[in-house]
Amino acid sequence: MDDLEQLFSNNKAWAERMTREDPEFFSRLTHQQSPQYLWVGCADSRVPANEIVGLLPGELFVHRNVANIVVHTDLNSISVIQFAVDVLKVRHVIVCGHYGCGGVLAALRDDRLGLVDNWLRHVQDVRDKHRDEIRALHSIDDRHDRLCELNVIEQVLNVSQTTVVRDAWARGQSVTVNGLIYGLEDGLLQDLGIHISGVDDIPDAWKNSRAFRSGEHDATSSWPDSTAVVDPY
Repeated sequence: MDDLEQLFSNNKAWAERMTREDPEFFSRLTHQQSPQYLWVGCADSRVPANEIVGLLPGELFVHRNVANIVVHTDLNSISVIQFAVDVLKVRHVIVCGHYGCGGVLAALRDDRLGLVDNWLRHVQDVRDKHRDEIRALHSIDDRHDRLCELNVIEQVLNVSQTTVVRDAWARGQSVTVNGLIYGLEDGLLQDLGIHISGVDDIPDAWKNSRAFRSGEHDATSSWPDSTAVVDPY
C-alpha cells in the first residue's frame, strides 16, 4: 500500500495546485468535456499524451494500446473513435507512435512475449508488407525506427477506412486524421506528413507522407493502387 499512498499524496498535491492556479478548473470539468483532438497512442508509460502536447484534462480525448494499433474488428478502439467523432465532435484524430516502441521491436524481431504476440501480429503484417524496404536498411535501429513510422502511417489509413470516419465525411463533418511520431530521446513530436480529411485524400496519402517525400526510403513500397483503397470491388 505504500506505493499507492504515494499516488494519493501526489494526487492531492496536484489537485491543490490546480485549484490555486484556477479556482474554477474542476467545476468546469464536471459540466462537460469539449476536446478538439482524439489521441490514439501507445500504452508506453514514457509517452504521456496530455503532457507532451501541453494540454490540460478535458482538452484531449485519449485511447492507448500496445503499439498504437487500430484494427477494424477491435470494438474498443472503434468505440472510442465513434464517441469522439459522433458525440464529442473532435476535429482531429491523431495517431501517434514513438521511436523505441517495445511492441514494434518485438514484432520486428519475432520475439515471443505471450498473449500480446497475437496483437502484435498486426504490426508484423505491416512489417511483411514493407519487407523489402525494411531489409534494405543496414541496422536494427534503422529498421526499428522505420517500422515505427510505417506502423503509424498504416494505422492512419486504418482509421480513415472506419465506417465512423467515412460516415462523418459523408455528412460533411470536418475530421482530419493525422500521423505523428514522438522521440523519446528529445521529447519532440514529428509530423509524418500524412493528413487525411476526406475519402479523396486516401489514394495519395502515402505519397504525401513525410517519409515518402524525404526520398530516404524505397518508393516502390508505396500503398497499393488507389482503387484498392477506395473501392473494394
